[in-house]
Amino acid sequence: MPMLRLRVILPSLLFAGSIYAANTAGSTETARSVTITRDNYGVPHITGPTDASCAFGYAYAQAEDNFWQIEDSYIRGLGRASEIYGPATLNDDVVVRTLEIPKFAKAEYDRSSPRMKQIAEAFADGINYYLAHDPKAKPRLLKHFEPWYTYAFGRYALYYSFLYSHSGIKNAEITSAIHDDGQVGSNTWAIAPKKSTSGHAMLFINPHQPFFGVGQWYEGHVKSAEGLNMSGASFFGSAFPTLGHNEFLGWSHTVNEPDVVDVWEETFDNPSDPLSYRYDGGYRKATAWSESILVKTDTGMITRKFTLHKTHHGPIVAARNGKQYSVRFAMLEEGGQMEQWYEMAKSRNYAEFRKAMSRVAVPMFNTSYADRDGNIFYVYNGAVPRRNPKFDWQKPVDGSSKETEWQGYHTLDELPQVFNPKDGFLQNCNSSPFATTSEDNPDPAKFPSYLVGNEIDNPRARISRRILYNKDKFSLDDLAKAGFDTYVIEAESDIPNIISKWIELKKTDAGRAAKLNHVMAMLREWDHIGTIESKPMSVYTLWKWKTARDAAHNTDALVTLETTMAELEKTYGSYEVAWGEVNRLQRNFTSGAEPFSDARPSYPVAGGPGDEGIVFNFYATPAPGQKHRYGIVGHSFVSVIEFAPEVEARSILVFGEDSDPNSKHYVDQTKMYAEKQFKPAWFSAADIKAHTERSYHPGDR
Repeated sequence: MPMLRLRVILPSLLFAGSIYAANTAGSTETARSVTITRDNYGVPHITGPTDASCAFGYAYAQAEDNFWQIEDSYIRGLGRASEIYGPATLNDDVVVRTLEIPKFAKAEYDRSSPRMKQIAEAFADGINYYLAHDPKAKPRLLKHFEPWYTYAFGRYALYYSFLYSHSGIKNAEITSAIHDDGQVGSNTWAIAPKKSTSGHAMLFINPHQPFFGVGQWYEGHVKSAEGLNMSGASFFGSAFPTLGHNEFLGWSHTVNEPDVVDVWEETFDNPSDPLSYRYDGGYRKATAWSESILVKTDTGMITRKFTLHKTHHGPIVAARNGKQYSVRFAMLEEGGQMEQWYEMAKSRNYAEFRKAMSRVAVPMFNTSYADRDGNIFYVYNGAVPRRNPKFDWQKPVDGSSKETEWQGYHTLDELPQVFNPKDGFLQNCNSSPFATTSEDNPDPAKFPSYLVGNEIDNPRARISRRILYNKDKFSLDDLAKAGFDTYVIEAESDIPNIISKWIELKKTDAGRAAKLNHVMAMLREWDHIGTIESKPMSVYTLWKWKTARDAAHNTDALVTLETTMAELEKTYGSYEVAWGEVNRLQRNFTSGAEPFSDARPSYPVAGGPGDEGIVFNFYATPAPGQKHRYGIVGHSFVSVIEFAPEVEARSILVFGEDSDPNSKHYVDQTKMYAEKQFKPAWFSAADIKAHTERSYHPGDR
């Protein structure tokens, strides 16, 4: 995954949270009121009298399937990973504590509405009930879960995993880049009734997240007597699905890059008071505190002590040339993300959904939407601060000037968006909001330069628009097929360029060029479609992969091609090797820590990296000592939905619901995924009843 890191000189905090005592009698009563119905793929359909009771059941079901991942995610969100993983995660814990994630999470829980408190408490109770009733429960660190933990994990997922580690703080003065190819992303499409054979709107949900670790998806369905009826997916540790659909509407997200992070250059120049920093012609006082982090070592736990500082802008994260730098993330302290997603899930029409989105509490993520009324909608969502345009906000700004203060947030109406476009479709693939559809795109001149990030009209967006524009009408079958399309649009320009260079080579080195005659004929004749049988796909994809990594050295395209052929010959005995022999899918333990192995079962996959301009995104990595490359990120949860009076949906996970290798739902979806197939995503009570594997209450043995 792409990774950018701050040079932190910062401290940390061993968070001693308040003890939350679960009401055992109340939990038992809730458990008896909740029913978990597992369908034929192990997907839990949770029903209960209240929304909170469904959160209880959703927690219990997640814990049954992958408690290890819930605990791991929460440990990281609390900034306590070093107690398990030792010095390797110390910097991560320092950043989490520096951003005050535990503190802000606890404060948000304390001030939450009664409804959100009920949901957070019920979710924690559901996990604690699992710990008390399932003999398989083996916590490594967290023996008891508190309701504010879900707020901490939500911040960790958003602000550390995405904004800090994924997108990064873009100010070069205080960042150091670790390889970031900028290609891992997501796809989402919406189809209007005019382009649908049934006359109903449709939605394609296709986030690209890691197959292992914190970002992996869990599929579930929660339905309460209070009106919550949400089916879709979330990360482990979330209180309800955060993308998917209800009976009226649905949505999906892709990662975007709104400018929601700023850095201030602070001046500490008062030798008599080291905590004083310049501000508005005078001084303000920074806050300093000392905290500790426990770190596991070979000889036991040790305590690492740090000192933390922050100005009114935010924590000090770096120092250089006599200056110190503070950082602020939009909505990090305020929160509100969980409540916004909850209100989105409860929405019954576009007006209600838009009202939920107008909170702009979720600091990032493009959002695509479709509903039963036939509306489709896209917004370049973000909690974007209003700023004085006279400053260059891509660099640290002067912390001593009042003019560099944020001036509130832009409203939803002020963000780039598209509603019911003339051509009847919209898409976003981590791409520019100004190329969402073929017509009716937002006008970039109408938005401040700092609002939209560096998104471009990337190859995945171009192939998506081509697919959506060229077909007159889509059935749900058509949309499902298009969601796993493997046409490689970049090959249209890359291969002619390679051939052109080969033709030039003939003039200067005929002998060397002659050795490439066969591979040139193979590439020239290729139809640019990735299949597991395709040999040109192997050569092209590995050439493209090496080209991206050698870009800084300006390696000649033919030299890269020759190197690619040589490596294939060394590994497989010939460069003419089927793509499915190279590109494989294998499930490891939930952490991904178990090494990939050619000796264990795996499946050939036709998909490829997104920089090729292929819809079916599948990023495979070389495995030490193994011939095959194994998938680690890409199509992860995929769903297509038709918003008829009775919603019809299909979905697929990359592996299966259960993390237990002994479970029949460990890899029961993997072969279907590899073969570009969907399973039914049953939603109606009748369909769920007809495909029930087991129905029970939490705590039943």
